[in-house]
Amino acid sequence: MDEEPLSEWAERRDAKIGRLRAVPIVSGNGPKGSHVSPDVPRAIKRWNGHAWEPYGFATSLAETKRILFPEANTPAAGSPGLAGQPLAPGRGRHRKP
Repeated sequence: MDEEPLSEWAERRDAKIGRLRAVPIVSGNGPKGSHVSPDVPRAIKRWNGHAWEPYGFATSLAETKRILFPEANTPAAGSPGLAGQPLAPGRGRHRKP
């Protein structure tokens, strides 16, 4: 049987410490997909290595995304974006003749 060393397992476990997740605060059968009720408040939880602990609170899906994905909210310096990519000359399969 191939067993991984304990040090490798500990490194993988420690890499997950500090991970955040959001849980909608709804009554009923428990949490559902985030797109179902974008206006309901959400509890933000943080993984401490052993269990999920309360970390924060968000009032909507938009605020939750700003907390969970801060790098997506700031535009990258020097990124060309969509406007900087003009169509190349030629006839592609997707272009009409």
